[in-house]
This record gives sequence, structure tokens and C-alpha cells, in this order.
Amino acid sequence: MPKHDLAALKSSYDRDGYVSGVPIISPDDAAHHRKKLEDAEAAAGDLHYKPKIHTILTSPLELTTHPDVLDIVEQFIGPDILLYNATYIIKEPHTPSHVSWHQDLTYWGLSHDDQVTLWLALSPATPESGCMRMVPGSHKLGRQDHETTNDNDNVLYQGQTVRDVSEQQAVMCPLQPGEASFHHGWTLHASMPNVSSDRRIGLNVQYIASHVRQTKHDLDTAILVRGEDKYRNFESDIPAEGDLEPAAMARLVELENTYKSIAATT
Repeated sequence: MPKHDLAALKSSYDRDGYVSGVPIISPDDAAHHRKKLEDAEAAAGDLHYKPKIHTILTSPLELTTHPDVLDIVEQFIGPDILLYNATYIIKEPHTPSHVSWHQDLTYWGLSHDDQVTLWLALSPATPESGCMRMVPGSHKLGRQDHETTNDNDNVLYQGQTVRDVSEQQAVMCPLQPGEASFHHGWTLHASMPNVSSDRRIGLNVQYIASHVRQTKHDLDTAILVRGEDKYRNFESDIPAEGDLEPAAMARLVELENTYKSIAATT
């Protein structure tokens, strides 16, 4: 029997611009992947918000290519799927880090909005720990105006913020370890600080359809994870074959610079 009602997920996603509380892995498996991350942190230092993390660590590569994840993503953007980016977003306990109201697609330079973001919880994402909030149906409004802010506590690179979002319309999206949410690139979302006593750890992943291209330059990268890529619009990332291998770490420096240059260009 299928693990998920894919038709029901697609219906909710099309209506609201997101689905949440979707079981992907067991709590024990989530604990295993959390330990893999924290072992890597002990060896390499801070890995929060490092782009293309699946090119240096095997654990996020395994999660981003999980068959259940790709089955769901296929419902939203079709059968030819590129893995564009994966990064850990970590809020330490009792810290002011937050994410302002924004839309993922605003600064990425992608030619189409056939894109979906996965957020997979490796620790409890609760209202107290700063779980995501979504505005249902906001993906249907298209791109909203964003302001660049100088907020050191904002997780986003440029503190990009949509003003005048109705808080009354926002819906909390708590997740237990192993559960995920999926949201459209135009869906307004945000999160509050972590006032709990545990780290809030999520794996944040972007998938795009293979016909999507980068409009800002021709150096961007991705990995085909399902179907076929008839367009070849991206250079190919090299998936991690081990953890923190020197060649992969060196490549990551270049990938991070490219990623930040895209986000910084409006």
C-alpha cells in the first residue's frame, strides 16, 4: 500500500501552496541523521546554511534522493527533477535567529516557478522552537515586493522581507522528527526564534523541473535525481561519495561563492 495519498497531497498543495506534517522517515532514522550532522559539525565546524551540503555529506544526499520525497515532488513539478540545493537550517536554543516573511524564488534568478522546497525535521520543530509559518494560498499572488534589511538575526542572506503580511492568515506548521513540509516557491513563509531548550534542525532542499534555467549567469549547478534532463541548463554538481572529503570541501567553497553571488544580484 502506498505510504502517502499522492493525489490528496497534490490537491492540498495546489490549493494552499504547501503541505505539512508529511511522514518521510522514522524518528529513529531522524535521530541517526541528526547524529551524522552533529558528527560532521564536530569535525568541520559550523554547517548552518551551507549551500550544496549534499556534495560534501552522504546523509543529506540520502535524504534528498529518498524515493518517498521524489514521489511527492513529482506530483508538484513533474517527472524530470533536478536537485538544485540542500542546506541545513539550524536555530540554536534560546537564540534570536528568525526568518522574516519572504518567498523563496525572489532572488534565485530561475526562469520558471516549477520549483518546490522540502523542509525535513531532524529535531522537533514546534511553535516554541520556531517552526515555519505559511500563508495559505499566497503562492497564487505571484512575486511580492521584498525589502533588503540589515538584521543580523535574520537567517536569510539579505534579510529579505515582505511587509504588511497578515499575521491572522498565517498557519503554524509544526513537525516532529522525520516529518516534512513541502512548499511552493511563491508561498509566503516565516519563522520565529527558538525559545526551547533543544536545537531546531531542518534539512532545507530545493527541487526544480528540468526545463528551468538560471537567468543570471551560466555557472549554476544541479543534479538530476529523477527522470531525464533534455535541456542541460545547469552544470552538474558532484554528489558526495564520502563525508568531508578534501576535494569536495574545496569545490564547496566555489559553489558557495556562486550561490551567494546569485542571491546578491537583483
